[in-house]
Order: sequence, then C-alpha cells, then structure tokens
Amino acid sequence: MQITVELPDDIAQHADPGREALESLTIEGYCSGALTHYQASQLLSMTRFEFDGLLKARNIYDDAYGIEDLEQGLETLRRWNPKASSAGHDPEA
Repeated sequence: MQITVELPDDIAQHADPGREALESLTIEGYCSGALTHYQASQLLSMTRFEFDGLLKARNIYDDAYGIEDLEQGLETLRRWNPKASSAGHDPEA
C-alpha cells in the first residue's frame, strides 16, 4: 500500500522529510502499542537492533522486545532449524 502525505514547506525542506515522517509515525505506533517491535522494525526495513538504536537515539528507553516479538523470533528459528522446535523440551532429560 502506498500513502501520500502533504507536508508543510518548512518540513518538506528537510534532508529526507519522507523518511523523517515515516520514522516518527512508526515510533508513535510502537510506543502506543499499535505496532509490535517486529512490525515497526519491518516497516522501517531495519533489524531489531537497528530499530533499538533508533529508539535510543530518540531517548526512548522501554522494553523494546515483547512477547509477540519473542514468539515471532522463535517461529523464524523453527523455520530455519526444525530441530530447534524440540530443543530444551525433552521431558526425559
């Protein structure tokens, strides 16, 4: 989906106003709980570590890795390594 936003002239003169607006919108969505950490980092085409760095650069220090992000990471791990889904869950061990 593509969204078009009209920016005031003073903001449009910034070096990269589109990126600036997208980052601000994404961070607000993340901070409000509308976006998970994973969704926000994907929206900005960043790794979770890069997104953490962006948050820290803007002095936003909060639990930046929630349960949904953990579940997404575990699902990715299972896809990459099917043996990982049973690791650590051996009731006989």
